[in-house]
Amino acid sequence: MIQRIQTLYLLAVVVLGIILCFEPVLQLVTPEEAAELQVWEVSAFGGAPLEGIWGLALTTVLIPLLALVDIFLYRNRILQARLNIFTVMLCLGWYGVVAIYVWQAKLALGVEWHILPWASFPLVCMVLTMMATRRILRDEALVRAADRIR
Repeated sequence: MIQRIQTLYLLAVVVLGIILCFEPVLQLVTPEEAAELQVWEVSAFGGAPLEGIWGLALTTVLIPLLALVDIFLYRNRILQARLNIFTVMLCLGWYGVVAIYVWQAKLALGVEWHILPWASFPLVCMVLTMMATRRILRDEALVRAADRIR
């Protein structure tokens, strides 16, 4: 059913993912020794001093998109659970992409980096997705037990 608690968890993932698409998650600042102070706020779709931020944009867009698709797969609970596991791995991958981008910016430009509070959203999405997966698997066990009784 679409009115299950895991639907609310996944809907929260969609909302947080959409917010994450438009908010800056990282701040790159030139060091104090530089002649002029430059600050770049990096978000999924811009503000980056280096090229190659497409990985961040792709993972940021895929997280809410997969959660939205997952809401409507309520009839196929096993596929829904597998898609949730993939979404959790994608949330972890988001942090990997951010780490690689920070490393490249630090090497190429010599900037200092500051992480912004919005960068915690993938972690929250990961926890909510794991909670939804747990509830989906509980529903699957309940359905299998009911089938066994009949």
